[in-house]
Amino acid sequence: MTYYTTPVSRRKESIAQAVEQALYAARSAGTLDFTHIPAFTVETPREAAHGDFATNAAMLMSKAARQNPRAIAEAIAAHFDMEAAGVGALEIAGPGFINFRMPTGWHSDLLAEILAQGENFGHSDAGAGHKIQVEFVSANPTGELHMGNARGAAIGDSLASLLGMAGFDCQREYYINDAGNQIEKFGFSLEARYLQALGEEVDFPEDGYHGEDLPLLMAELTREIGDKFRALAPQQRREKLIAYALGRKLADIRAALENFGVSYDVWFSEQSLHESGAVRDIIGELRRGGWLLEKDNALWLDCGRFGEEKPEVLVRGNGMPTYYAADIAYHQDKFNRGFETVIDIWGADHHGHVARMQGAMEALGYRREQLEVILMQFVRLYQGGEILKMSKRTGTYVTLNELVQEVGRDAARFIFVMRSADNLIDFDLDLAKQQTAENPVYYVQYAHARICSIIRMAEDAGYSLPQQPLEAAQLSLLTHESEQALIRRLADFPDEVIIAALQREPHRIAVYVQEAAALFHNFYNHCRVLDDDNAMFAARISLAGATATALAKGLNALGVSAPQRM
Repeated sequence: MTYYTTPVSRRKESIAQAVEQALYAARSAGTLDFTHIPAFTVETPREAAHGDFATNAAMLMSKAARQNPRAIAEAIAAHFDMEAAGVGALEIAGPGFINFRMPTGWHSDLLAEILAQGENFGHSDAGAGHKIQVEFVSANPTGELHMGNARGAAIGDSLASLLGMAGFDCQREYYINDAGNQIEKFGFSLEARYLQALGEEVDFPEDGYHGEDLPLLMAELTREIGDKFRALAPQQRREKLIAYALGRKLADIRAALENFGVSYDVWFSEQSLHESGAVRDIIGELRRGGWLLEKDNALWLDCGRFGEEKPEVLVRGNGMPTYYAADIAYHQDKFNRGFETVIDIWGADHHGHVARMQGAMEALGYRREQLEVILMQFVRLYQGGEILKMSKRTGTYVTLNELVQEVGRDAARFIFVMRSADNLIDFDLDLAKQQTAENPVYYVQYAHARICSIIRMAEDAGYSLPQQPLEAAQLSLLTHESEQALIRRLADFPDEVIIAALQREPHRIAVYVQEAAALFHNFYNHCRVLDDDNAMFAARISLAGATATALAKGLNALGVSAPQRM
């Protein structure tokens, strides 16, 4: 079993080790007969009545020991070292589950550990410096970022933050799609809008980019340079227009993402792969490996060798490489830069491309699992109970900038990560703007602000705040059920971060902070923090402070602020 150095995991590990030792002791005593111990878990039961921890070891040992689980559980219990495991009591439940109850005062020990960690609380070395990259958004620079891009940005940035907290060496990357057919089409669209801005009557390409942003951009260009580009040859004119528009579009994309709280470590140009010869080189490498087929004057990747039904074209009959070829070269470049794992976040409409890309990595000698793809479902925007499809600006979709302007960064980012990436999101604009408990981000932020307010009230009233983290003996006064429930959930935070990072599930942290906020509100409603008993006040204000730390770190990992006043 693998655990990490967190307050809860250490206790799980102690129990797991004591279970293993009890099994070996039972074998030595002749009670059990087995050759190996299968992997088992020590978990927190969903029902508090089932104890603080529980294990399925006896259930999983049934086949290995050729006995019924209940008898195995009784053998474990007979040899279990309670003191070494730090357990107060155990009981056998149902067909063979073993439930463990921790000794009185263990909540005080947990909180003392949390307080001692201070601002490091929630961080761990689980990732052991494993070098990992998260690439997300990577939208074509031919339009404005929309709601789908916004969700990808929230998920990708939050995941990268959590990977960093869990001890991974993580980088964020944006892949600039500045080559290929879409850029050619972009050039023809720009040319038509430019000439129209100069007063010429020209047909707009049927398959061009119809957003309202291009006419505005070309009108601005004509104000800067007039008809300077009109006399150029069409190909040269389009190249000039593309260079100008890409610069402006990328600047707009970068600004929109930074306004959304997202900053990248690397902006990687697709065009650079063609200019450096990386695309040509990848074709050569695949040819030498026997992975290419020639058909209709084109080169195809033999995808049947990794389980796909049809080959995929890499070089067209006209000698032009496809987007797939560039994408393979791009992912090889990622691994060449030393990343052990790369994570791509794609829209669900790209699901058919996943196996082909992982197969291409296998063809290059990498393990398929080194390339992970998170498929992200779409977003439906609601206002007034109806689906909202139109944007005032583009006429086709709601932009990221419009969304942030309407509901703010915090609400948008939190709502986007509240559900697993593979779940459709219904984004209610009206709810996102409410300052009520029904708005999930407001509910959590209010809990943090409430704690900050309590601390200010204590200072104003002359209470003496603890200058050093309290020790377990000083925290032993926290015996109320609501206090202990809050402490127990706070102690889970580092493990929740690790699980969210390892399972690529940032939504777990959105769920966690909502649960922690609810437990804090319950604690505050039952226990008087500003107590006349100085020792009780010190213990409870310390618990409130630890809660604020967990809420702030959880919110910040999701790119959401933790306000001190609301």
